[in-house]
Amino acid sequence: MAEDIQVFRDLHNAVKKAIGARLFTISAMNMRERIARRAYTSHPADYPNTGVKEVFDDAWTDHVMKDGKSFIANTTAEFAPYFPDHAQINALGCHSAMNIPVFEGEEVIGTVNILDDEMHFTPEAAQQAEALVRQYEAGLIEPLRAAL
Repeated sequence: MAEDIQVFRDLHNAVKKAIGARLFTISAMNMRERIARRAYTSHPADYPNTGVKEVFDDAWTDHVMKDGKSFIANTTAEFAPYFPDHAQINALGCHSAMNIPVFEGEEVIGTVNILDDEMHFTPEAAQQAEALVRQYEAGLIEPLRAAL
């Protein structure tokens, strides 16, 4: 599993270098069972890799998990309806969020979650982050599957 985690670290470092990331997590998703589990975190004290969360039906789930599109919110007001922990996110200095789906074939099996300052995700930054996820995607599949 150590080599699996290395791909998460490598992607985290690449994203941090390219566009910055105050908080960086990767979530494994199982839509058949409607569960998510954090597989990697840049802030283990604030966002540990423990427990399983239920995935709810909402606009975020439709956009990311069903339509396979990145979610971008450049203000807290944009992500607060979907992130019940938005106050904790803000306490870390994060006021924007981007969730990029990770695919195995046509199925979304996880998300790469990048959070930073308000208005952080310009079109250029979002494009760079998505390109990096696609570059690392093949190596993310097995460790994401193992995380659930």
